[in-house]
Amino acid sequence: MKFDQIDKFIKIDEEGFFVFSGQQLKEPDEGKALLNNLHRLENDSIATKLNDVTAIVEAYDQPIVVQQVECNEDKTRWTLIAHYGVHIPFELNKLSIDEWDRFLGRTEDNIPFVFSRKAQNEFFNLVDEFDDDGFTVNGKYYSLPYWLTTAQDKDYNEIDSSDYWTKAYNDNETPGWEMNAPNPALVHTLPQLKLTRSRVAVLGCGSGNDAAHWAEQGHLVTAFDFSPEAIKRAQEKYSGVKNLEFVQQDVFNLDDKYIEQFDIVFEHTLYCAIRPQKRDELVKVWRKLLHSEGHLLGIFFAMDRPSGPPFGGSEWEIERRTHKSFSPLYWTRWQTSAGGRQGKELVVYARLTKS
Repeated sequence: MKFDQIDKFIKIDEEGFFVFSGQQLKEPDEGKALLNNLHRLENDSIATKLNDVTAIVEAYDQPIVVQQVECNEDKTRWTLIAHYGVHIPFELNKLSIDEWDRFLGRTEDNIPFVFSRKAQNEFFNLVDEFDDDGFTVNGKYYSLPYWLTTAQDKDYNEIDSSDYWTKAYNDNETPGWEMNAPNPALVHTLPQLKLTRSRVAVLGCGSGNDAAHWAEQGHLVTAFDFSPEAIKRAQEKYSGVKNLEFVQQDVFNLDDKYIEQFDIVFEHTLYCAIRPQKRDELVKVWRKLLHSEGHLLGIFFAMDRPSGPPFGGSEWEIERRTHKSFSPLYWTRWQTSAGGRQGKELVVYARLTKS
C-alpha cells in the first residue's frame, strides 16, 4: 500500500495505528516513516509526509499512542515506544493528566502523545513513588497539571462571565470565531440529513450566522447567547429572517419553558469556548432541551490546544463525554474547512438515547 495513493488526509485510530481504507497499517517500515515525519502545519494541525506527499493527520485520540516506557539505569533519560518500533525521548516535566487519569504530553517536536494503560502501568513501576497528583523520580517530585487548561497562571473563571465575551466583541469588530457566514460544514450537511421542519436550539449563537441559516432552510429556531453585544449584532444582521428568535440567556441557566422543547440542538464553537470543566454540564443541557426523539448536530474542534478559549479536544474525548446520552448516526472529520480550521473540524449527528 503506497502513501502516494491516498488523499491528503490520513487517520490514526484509537490504538495508535495508521488506517488505510478501514484497515490498520501494520508494515513497520512505512508506519515508522509516517510517525517519524509527524509535524505541525502553520495552522497547528498535525501532518505527516512520505514520498514527498504531505497529509493532514486525523487522530482519533492523540497522534502518538505510547505502548511502552523505558529509562536508563539512573533514570535520567526517558523514552517512549510507539507502534512500528518508534522510540521517542521525552521529559518528565512535560507530562500532564486528563480527567480520566491518562498521562499525556508532547515530544521535543511538539507532537501530542498519550500513554496506553499498559505503558502507564510500566511508568508507575519505573518511578520511585506516585500519588494522585504526581510522581517522584530521583528525589524530585513532578506534579501533573491537567491536560486542558495547563496554563496555571491564567484565571479561566473569567470566561464564565458575559462581560468577557462582550468585551471580546467590543475589542474586535470581527472576533476570531466570527465567520460572517454559516459554517460551510453546516451548509453542506443539512441537505444530506433530509430533516423535516424542526424546532432547533442554537446555543452560543454569536452574531447569528448559523441560526439564520437554519431558519432560512425552513426550521423554527431559538438562538441563545449570554452576551448582549452578540445578541445585538445578531438582531441587526438577521431581523428580517422569519422563524428566528434571539434570546439573551446563559445556556447553563435557561428558563424552564425551554426544557424538552426542541427536536435538534446545534453545537458550534460553544463546547470549545467554555471552561473544559463545564463540558459534561453542557452535555446535560443538550439532553435537557431535547424531547425524547431529539438529535444533536455538532461541529466540534478536534485539535491540540490545551489553553484557550478556544480549548482543544479529541474525538476520543467527545465520544467519551457523549456516549451515555447520544448514539451517533453520522461522525466524520470535515475535510473542506475554511482557513485555519482545516484538519480540525468534526461533524457529529447523534440521536438522544432513552434514559
